[in-house]
Amino acid sequence: MQKSKYTYVWVSLVVLVFGIFAIPKIVDRVRQGAVVENDRINKKTNADALAFVLQNGKKRRVPSFLFLNQDSLLVSDKDYHGKVYVVEFFFTTCPSICPVMNKNLVAVQNEFSDRDDFGIASFSITPEYDTPKVLKEYAERYGITDMDWNLMTGETKEIYELANSGFNIYAAEVEDAPGGFEHSGYFALIDKNGYIRSRVDEHGNPIVYYKGSISEAEGVNEEGEKQEITILKQDIKKLLEE
Repeated sequence: MQKSKYTYVWVSLVVLVFGIFAIPKIVDRVRQGAVVENDRINKKTNADALAFVLQNGKKRRVPSFLFLNQDSLLVSDKDYHGKVYVVEFFFTTCPSICPVMNKNLVAVQNEFSDRDDFGIASFSITPEYDTPKVLKEYAERYGITDMDWNLMTGETKEIYELANSGFNIYAAEVEDAPGGFEHSGYFALIDKNGYIRSRVDEHGNPIVYYKGSISEAEGVNEEGEKQEITILKQDIKKLLEE
């Protein structure tokens, strides 16, 4: 009986010592494992999310604007609040990249034709020529049917300021350029709260813009153009689901 009593005491001491030294380590490992798992989940979620485009450390929003559309109606940035939309700068007499850009956007329009929370904003960089009447005819010619796709015209200075300073999408009057004007051909993607968004590159940096048309000079074939629009469609869907 005495021996059994001492055995019980020894077993209790062993359990106590084990608990003092081993259990905290086990708890730490469990906690660390949970953190790692949570980090993996968060990383996976964040990898699917689109980045905000920053300027001076702040999220870039769409600048305010107010222009006439193809129906001679005033349209502002507020009309796009609550919608995901694509922004482009173009002109109706463009002989080079604009036709490809707008054919690509018609494909985007058709992809999201059933969504009331999606739109497109097209700004003419030749507003003196591109009157609402001209824009209306252009829309009919290209199959632009979405009520939330506005082709806009207004004061030249305001449109160029919106392009070059507001969106940092290059546009300029260049005498030797096709049609007398030069522009980058990029699309900007905007979320429902008016922020410019994009996916990131392999280094984790926002790509910022989507190529609406890729010129032959860049050495990219037609398949490259189609792939870029496929990426744009995928990212629109992500923002619509946010």
